[in-house]
Amino acid sequence: MTHKKFKTLKEFYPFYLSEHRNLTSRILHFIGTGLVVLLFATAILFHNFQFLLAIPVVGYGFAWIGHYFFEKNKPATFQYPMFSLASDFMLFWDLLSGQQPFRVDDKK
Repeated sequence: MTHKKFKTLKEFYPFYLSEHRNLTSRILHFIGTGLVVLLFATAILFHNFQFLLAIPVVGYGFAWIGHYFFEKNKPATFQYPMFSLASDFMLFWDLLSGQQPFRVDDKK
């Protein structure tokens, strides 16, 4: 399956959201990104940069479980690593601020 080649984050984000419609997957992404933020803050606060080593494992671990077991799709990380990373934080903020719901209504 071929996807449109995205040139900007603004173009990419709607596609990203379409690949993250499952409630459990969104919760896993939210938890993973939240833990990434906490790990980064902990590393800086305690001057223990070993916490930084856990960031990719925690961040990608939660997200990929969501994709493989709940979304049943391939993470966009492989094709658009920077857009995907930025979109993870955008989704995290959108969920936290209520701009995106955790539960997506698939009825059209």
